[in-house]
Amino acid sequence: MGKSKKEKPEAEAEVEEETTGVVEKSYGELIVNINPIAQPLASRKLSKKLYKCVKKAAKLKQIRRGVKEVQKFINKGEKGIVVLAGDTLPIDVYCHLPIMCEDRSLPYAYIPSKVDLGSSAGSKRPTCVILIKPHEEYQEAYDECLEEVTVLPKPL
Repeated sequence: MGKSKKEKPEAEAEVEEETTGVVEKSYGELIVNINPIAQPLASRKLSKKLYKCVKKAAKLKQIRRGVKEVQKFINKGEKGIVVLAGDTLPIDVYCHLPIMCEDRSLPYAYIPSKVDLGSSAGSKRPTCVILIKPHEEYQEAYDECLEEVTVLPKPL
């Protein structure tokens, strides 16, 4: 009886994937679409860690989402990791944010997909920038991401 219950949700999940037509793209396929200013680009491993950290922060409402909101809180002096989507076009939308981050010595990194960034934040809409604020609940994951993002080479 337990087996039949487990099989039904899996079958429904497969049907949902077929009807929505959503196919998960690999990291290599996503890198093809990034724009020229997407430096420093997070590796596949770091991208996964950042997505997990964003997911944990979103559950606790410890993120700032969107260019306008992130820009406002960077100006107010809020600290955290800035995660930018590398496939955002036109780049004029958010090309000023890395400069603001460098001026305030905030760590930032680009990830390949705005769709994945938005979905990890618990939104159906793609998001081009997120600020992850530090919190005790996910401090270990945050510190790990912070350490790896600060090590990434900055563009010239």
